[in-house]
Amino acid sequence: MMWRASHILVKDPQLATRILKELKDGEDFKILAKKYSTCPSKKKGGDLGWFGPNAMVQAFENSVRTLTVGKISKPIRTQFGLHIIKKTGQRN
Repeated sequence: MMWRASHILVKDPQLATRILKELKDGEDFKILAKKYSTCPSKKKGGDLGWFGPNAMVQAFENSVRTLTVGKISKPIRTQFGLHIIKKTGQRN
């Protein structure tokens, strides 16, 4: 199984909550990633490309596995911070 995802990485839980609200209000994920994310992927609107099992930290991968394509996660905490993840693809 392979997945494709984008994410917005932040440290502050209040900021993560605000970003989620902006997304629910219709803001564009890519624009918010470029604006807020601390990950270098922000230059690509948060796009992490295609990846398979064990390529990402476990909590991140678990979230991507359970999301349906096009859906956005609640903030997921890892050692890197808080990730808001959008699953953008899946293939066998």
